[in-house]
Amino acid sequence: MTTPTAAGQAASQETTTVMSLESVTRDYRQGDEIVHALHSTDLHLRAGELVGILGPSGSGKSTLLTIMGGLRTPSSGTVTILGEPFSSLPEKRRARLRLRRIGFVLQASGLVPFLRLNNQFDLHDRVTRTKGDTDRRDHLLDSLGISKRAHAYPSELSGGERQRAAIAVALYHDPDIILADEPTAALDTRRAQDVAHLLADQTHELGKATVMVTHDERLLPVCDRVLVMHDGVLTEQHMAKDDESQSDSQDDR
Repeated sequence: MTTPTAAGQAASQETTTVMSLESVTRDYRQGDEIVHALHSTDLHLRAGELVGILGPSGSGKSTLLTIMGGLRTPSSGTVTILGEPFSSLPEKRRARLRLRRIGFVLQASGLVPFLRLNNQFDLHDRVTRTKGDTDRRDHLLDSLGISKRAHAYPSELSGGERQRAAIAVALYHDPDIILADEPTAALDTRRAQDVAHLLADQTHELGKATVMVTHDERLLPVCDRVLVMHDGVLTEQHMAKDDESQSDSQDDR
């Protein structure tokens, strides 16, 4: 039975807007031409929500993700995190907020090749000058099913294990937002779906606001919301899970 406190926390989580983009654009010059890489975009990410962004190469997905991650600034418009200014901050302050609030999961895992898995987490502790949390590290490795590989180097891990490790490292500092850029691109179908489900599970269980950029439509059923990027224009698609449940219902008939 759900207690009133738990119910209130769940309701609050569902309605908490973690990141907002308001009228965000990105232009750049190519020779004598101005290229509109990202047209006016509004987007609101909620806690406990996995948003999938689908689109072909060159559609503007990576531009959008780098702006959300504070790695680029928009040409116009604003990005806020929990109501705080983000995109308008000077670079050093933006970097500090990014380090505290955002975790990244990259296509190539982003693991340091000469560090064992259990030492990958030390980098964040050194940058932030904080004491390492071995209990949290061990819990993440265990929950993602790779605790037995803690002493392995990245080259000794399978593709699926490397991406699980990347998710663990991204979650280590307990960010509010997870940005995953093609996190399953180098994996076969089964391992890709395993990683996508793990990302969804961690999003929902820990109340993160997660964006997964992908070109693989087979992964969309794990998403709570699906957006499509085409020529710098972001539009909302169907609710992936609704369609999946309807399909399952029809299959049962």
